[in-house]
Amino acid sequence: MRAYVGIGANLGERERTIRRAIEMLAAQPEIELVGVSPLRETEPWGPVEQPSYLNGAVALDTELGPRDLLEVLLDIERSLGRDRSAEVRWGPRTVDLDLLVHGELVRDEPGLTLPHPRLHERRFALEPLVDLDPELVVPGHGTVGELLASLDAGSQGDGQG
Repeated sequence: MRAYVGIGANLGERERTIRRAIEMLAAQPEIELVGVSPLRETEPWGPVEQPSYLNGAVALDTELGPRDLLEVLLDIERSLGRDRSAEVRWGPRTVDLDLLVHGELVRDEPGLTLPHPRLHERRFALEPLVDLDPELVVPGHGTVGELLASLDAGSQGDGQG
């Protein structure tokens, strides 16, 4: 199953942390890394003053279901120093790994929503996905290329979150 993961960081050695997270993903026996987008500097969004983010995305093939893949992502975040329980919503992060799309699955369960909520409105998430596959369909919303074009034509989309 092809899945896409958004990766971002705005604390510490951002690029180094992101590269380490990608290495850790690629080292998982159940995951084959098939693409890595360029990283982009993006402005933070939300009520908390914080530094700019570096954001990107990866494409991977996996037999893991979405819940198991999410657990791998959360484990990697923890191993790289992220403590979600101590964070402010939309606040700064050492690393953020978001399961954006998992095949054509649509889910809305406690702790797991697919595609990722508001993905279709977020330039910082769509741009790296367009780099990986402009024809990628965000279930229920259209292709990432179309979604980004609609942001270009209208609102700028919100920031981090």
